[in-house]
Amino acid sequence: MSVAVPRGYKVAGMFCGIKASKKLDLSLIVSETPAAAAGVYTQNLVCAAPVILDRQRTPSDQIRAVVINSGNANACTGERGAQDAARMAELAAQTCGARPEQVLVLSTGIIGEFLPMEKLAVGIPSVADKLATDEASLIAAAQGMLTTDTTHKLAARQIKLANTTIQLTGMAKGAAMIGPRMATMLAVIMTDAALTPADAQRLLATVVEDSFNCISVDGHMSTNDTVLLLANGAASARPLAGAELEQFGQALQEVATDLAKAIPIDGEGATHLITVDVEGCATREAARQIAKTVAESLLVKTAIAGADPNWGRIVSAAGYAGVPFRPQGVNLRVNGVQLYQAGQPTTFNRAAVSRSIRENRETAIELSFSEGTAKIRFWTTDLTAEYVRLNADYTT
Repeated sequence: MSVAVPRGYKVAGMFCGIKASKKLDLSLIVSETPAAAAGVYTQNLVCAAPVILDRQRTPSDQIRAVVINSGNANACTGERGAQDAARMAELAAQTCGARPEQVLVLSTGIIGEFLPMEKLAVGIPSVADKLATDEASLIAAAQGMLTTDTTHKLAARQIKLANTTIQLTGMAKGAAMIGPRMATMLAVIMTDAALTPADAQRLLATVVEDSFNCISVDGHMSTNDTVLLLANGAASARPLAGAELEQFGQALQEVATDLAKAIPIDGEGATHLITVDVEGCATREAARQIAKTVAESLLVKTAIAGADPNWGRIVSAAGYAGVPFRPQGVNLRVNGVQLYQAGQPTTFNRAAVSRSIRENRETAIELSFSEGTAKIRFWTTDLTAEYVRLNADYTT
């Protein structure tokens, strides 16, 4: 599927020498005109220098560029880390005639190491020379932000308004250290719609709750998590409002959800994407807490890895989530098969359910309660020996 760069943007990605693997490790996104920008960031108290910088600069109506490096998180690096993040912004600003404060910075990779600024000082002007609007450049930019991902992650939507067509295109990275809020992931969503900074921030915060904050691979909240939304108005002179803004919000939700799901699908060593649907709770937050607890249970994850329809692990995980409910009102289905109903086990074909797990990449867990009408959908992965190997060897 072809994915387009929205009007008024240029993108690029390249290898500048950070990664020993020589995979792409530097990306640049430039808007030809100042864009409205919004950001949602990690809630980890130990956060990276780029997160601190970007928080200070969003929301805004003056952002011109986003510069991204992978292979080094620039996290837990003190005052030097802050200076390096600011220097990255300065270098990127020089390539497009912007002011340093008009540039946002993203970093991802190993924590606790200083950025090789001599490589970035050469790399940022070099990647700027590659800026373009074609799909190959978009893919390169998406690849430049990856770490242990096995593939780049892109998503897009078009919406037709009365007098124009709006493009939304997003890129993301993430495969492990994924645990809301938020996960160890980066995402940038570009659009040629015109938005006010306030609307951009409100919409982004809303869609993140049902997308990037509804994924988990290992429950480990990162230091660098960032989702950015850029809206430069190249396709619409006036800011969207009313029904058009609502239509845009729906498309934004779809792009964010596609990107969010792509992260656990690509989870390190994962063989299954697990969708956890929880309904019938008193509040949405209660549903989220139950879904998150089930999704992060090591016993649930290993059961799915082994194609074991072990309903007891799922039900007991719900029970320790810290959310009060009546046990006799709990129902559980796995891949559409009722395993547990009204607080009691049912008779089911265990071999058939096991086969349905083993033979399909995706597994559906549906938990229902009798406490109310709130519901949520959450995505996670199974847990395999390969995940342990990858993370045991990550820095050694």
